[in-house]
Amino acid sequence: MSSLSDSIELYLLQLLEQSSGAIEIQRNELADRFRCVPSQINYVLATRFSPERGFLIESRRGGGGYVRILRMKLDSPHRILKEMDDTLDQRAALGYVARFKESGFLTEREAAIIMAALDRQVLKLGLPQRDILRANLLKVMLLAVLRHR
Repeated sequence: MSSLSDSIELYLLQLLEQSSGAIEIQRNELADRFRCVPSQINYVLATRFSPERGFLIESRRGGGGYVRILRMKLDSPHRILKEMDDTLDQRAALGYVARFKESGFLTEREAAIIMAALDRQVLKLGLPQRDILRANLLKVMLLAVLRHR
């Protein structure tokens, strides 16, 4: 059985597929629909709809407030690599890998190999060195894959 976060993510992704790549939702209405607190919606938005995964979130609070989710197209993977931070935590790296995989620039196998190499259990360094090394490794691995396409 999937978790509540998975169900909310799936619902929002389905809405995005049916739209032109952007949706507006009311946080409270979505929380009512899934019988959860609005902070659960915030958690899903922050962890599953991050810029690394190719999404922009705009939010307005208050009575007429909304959350707008925009899906950015990955038309230039090299541009994304240039814009990537010099330090990446594991969650951000996972987001980038998922984005490249979903856009067809990585196979399932390539993504699994990259994520295994970037795992904090493999990169046994203290911070910030671990996040700097993870960012450098991700960039060179993605470049290597892109060169051979």
